[in-house]
Amino acid sequence: MATNPDFTMPNLRAGSRIAAVVFTCLLAACSEQGAHPNEGRGTVIIATAADADFLLPPVLQTVQGKQVVDQVFDYLADPPASLSTVGDGGYAPRLARSWSWSADSLSIAFELNPAARWHDGTPVRASDVRFTLDLIKDPQTASSLAPSLSDVDSISVRDSVTAVVWFARRSPEQFFQVIFNLAVLPEHLLASVPRDKLRESDFAQHPVGSGRFRFSRWEKGSVIELVADTANFRGRPSIDRVIWSTTPDPTTLWARVVNEEADFVEIVRGDAVAKVAASSVATLMPYPSLDYGYVQFNLRDKGSARRPHALLSDVALRRALSLGVDVRSTVRNVLDTLGYPGIGPVVRAQSTADTTLTANSFDQVKAGELLDSLGWRDTNGDGVRERGGKPLRFALSTPISSATRRQMAVLLQAQWKQLGVDVTIEELEPNTFFERLRAGNFDAALNAWHTDPTPSSARQSWGSAALPEKGGSNFGGYSSAAFDAYLDSAATSFDPARSKQLYRQAYKQIISDAAAIWLYEPRLTAAVNRRLNITGVRADAWWAGIPDWSIAPDKRIARDRLPLSAGTVPAAPAADSAK
Repeated sequence: MATNPDFTMPNLRAGSRIAAVVFTCLLAACSEQGAHPNEGRGTVIIATAADADFLLPPVLQTVQGKQVVDQVFDYLADPPASLSTVGDGGYAPRLARSWSWSADSLSIAFELNPAARWHDGTPVRASDVRFTLDLIKDPQTASSLAPSLSDVDSISVRDSVTAVVWFARRSPEQFFQVIFNLAVLPEHLLASVPRDKLRESDFAQHPVGSGRFRFSRWEKGSVIELVADTANFRGRPSIDRVIWSTTPDPTTLWARVVNEEADFVEIVRGDAVAKVAASSVATLMPYPSLDYGYVQFNLRDKGSARRPHALLSDVALRRALSLGVDVRSTVRNVLDTLGYPGIGPVVRAQSTADTTLTANSFDQVKAGELLDSLGWRDTNGDGVRERGGKPLRFALSTPISSATRRQMAVLLQAQWKQLGVDVTIEELEPNTFFERLRAGNFDAALNAWHTDPTPSSARQSWGSAALPEKGGSNFGGYSSAAFDAYLDSAATSFDPARSKQLYRQAYKQIISDAAAIWLYEPRLTAAVNRRLNITGVRADAWWAGIPDWSIAPDKRIARDRLPLSAGTVPAAPAADSAK
């Protein structure tokens, strides 16, 4: 779904459920029942290591951007706590107050809440839903969401508040595909914007939605501020304001919570865990996630996607590089007990996860023999293999905002050096990192992915329909007809056992093709100010319940009493990060 610079960002098959629990009032400060919806007020500051890229759902790539837009824009419905992606059981009304299926299950009519308003006061209409699908599926938009909506044929308008979604075929997840990927956009504000210019538009920097928070300001690289939509049709948020405050140094994020400069930090690791645990101000909050980190190989030339990469287009070379990495040791060294070795383009919380598959077998002897057979040998004794006079050398890119990936990059570099491979580490500012991924301007990258609940979302990051030139997030240019076919068949099968078997075949295919080295799946823990009452933490989005987070009146501080028109945030110090 999205990438995270602290990490870079999708659907569950029939009968499959994520074994994740909605964490309600996990903090010591929470009461058993939580706060009354109107009890809390004040400002919540979320300290983060990286800024958003865009604030327009169809074109954003970062998790930071998604955290913000999910407060500003509305989806038609909300998924259940189980994150089941099959059928519509347990889904709660959101922008749509009800829905009905056709007899053949090839269409769903969504009746919108007639009280819904855009933040400029204009009513939300069914034509906005139709417009949003058209925008996402337009090739000029180049939206990474398009592959996830490939089975949606069109949307028609029955009347001003009834949008009918038409499907090209039935599938177990057709309801989920629509409600999870379609954040409804205002046609009256975006219709005149050229689709290929959406990323540069003013709207992508100053969005207008219908959600429970309104956009207030964005100071690039510093602050994004949202304020409560006090007359929202779904109810006023329990806090007045939420602010994302970017701290350049990820190693000191935890200190902002302990020093009461922030209320929430998404991830703490290493020594920071003990420091937060010892604090009387903050507490630790473990929570489920759908994230994984990996080495993304670029199979195409950095200068032109039409040409293969001079080195990494060779599947045998990629297999040798994979064999040369001790994933278990690397993960243990960096994450200790707060991470698992990667198992492929899937996470353990998903029902199709298969830990018996070998995503990476460590064997440096075999790796060396394979390189020898490919003609890569160190003939001049300088420690670097060469072939035809050219050294075996490439660059590994990583975002400076991720302490985890920076440490792993050093360990990978050392292991490849033992094989005679010369790897240069490029540490990049997060937005630069993402721009290079999008442009295919890299050799290999330490990326991290925030996947959607369904395993079919692998199409967003690994499917042929998601190649960069098609607007997708398959940044390495991996393309396999067999992988695509396995995924498509798995996603449309109504037989859970067969679906799982097909997913396994898809994973075996991409692992055999060595499209990446799947390194780790993090076990996430947040640092939270004890004054904050938290509800609604989901495995796919810890931020889903922000409108219902609250601060007890007796625990408010000076910034909580600021009027909505006077939002300020303490300056970030020259600032544990993320994934």
